[in-house]
Amino acid sequence: MTFNPGHLQGIDLRADIDRLRKERNAVILAHYYQKPELQDIADFVGDSLDLSRKAQETDADVIAFCGVRFMAETAKILSPQKIVVLPDMDAGCSLEDSCPPEQFAAFREAHPDHIALTYINCSAAVKALSDVIVTSSSAEKILSLIPPSQKIIFGPDRNLGGYLARKTGRDMLLWPGVCIVHEAFSETELLKLRARHPDAPIAAHPECPAVILDHADYVGSTRGILEYAQSMPGDTLIVATEPHIIHQMEKAVPHKTFIGAPGADGNCNCNICPYMALNTMEKLYVALRDLEPRIEIEESLRLKAKKSLDAMLAMASGTVGQGDLGPARVTGD
Repeated sequence: MTFNPGHLQGIDLRADIDRLRKERNAVILAHYYQKPELQDIADFVGDSLDLSRKAQETDADVIAFCGVRFMAETAKILSPQKIVVLPDMDAGCSLEDSCPPEQFAAFREAHPDHIALTYINCSAAVKALSDVIVTSSSAEKILSLIPPSQKIIFGPDRNLGGYLARKTGRDMLLWPGVCIVHEAFSETELLKLRARHPDAPIAAHPECPAVILDHADYVGSTRGILEYAQSMPGDTLIVATEPHIIHQMEKAVPHKTFIGAPGADGNCNCNICPYMALNTMEKLYVALRDLEPRIEIEESLRLKAKKSLDAMLAMASGTVGQGDLGPARVTGD
């Protein structure tokens, strides 16, 4: 159903969202790639998994996740007793779309001696078919804990998988998915921008293609890029990820200048995530008012998906050591 904000005219959205937040005992989460007004009204702003874990620790009855569908699913996997709403259920992800569960299941069956190391940007159904979930910040550490003899499928992001393979020397079978936002950056335009700002370092997300990462002075997760922006000695940074992260950079270090890396048209507008952009203040208000659209996950599927998330958390925290991950375990069994 098409959203029509016309009937919301005259409403003080910020005040009414605050009222509903209290009435519903809700926590509002916003990913770094959300519009500034959604970031500013949120209780927590951050990376997808970090947000879900923060919400899990609260006593909130409702989680309103301003992000995309796989992020809201992760919140539901970790907090099944809480109501989880997503302002726009069409807020998907090109990486999730690139990896349909039935195709991933067939791919696993065709490679039974491989374990599946899967990027968190995937559906709950694909998480349930995976052995270990990884984030862009935890992937390298988790990879180091897997015995060198163990064959690995990495999906759905071939760019992140390729970056990890080049950095660690591990040979992995890569699923051919990409993020449409990070694929849009232009090497030619980036080099032109760097020529105009020769002293400005480049910070890039590992979802970018290798031709972009090869020019980066720092490669890391969205939170890692934000931390780099605060700690770097210079006063200008070129940012090769979705440009709404710049809002948090400007709040944290207002005396510095941040420039979004360009696409083929020479500006960063083409790198705004169209899925993230579907969420609005109006839709957040309606989601809190109606407690819809709501994320629902069948319990057996949730538990299988949670198993791969738990494996990641255990390995990232150091409570699971090398060799504890058995060969070719399929969590969907």
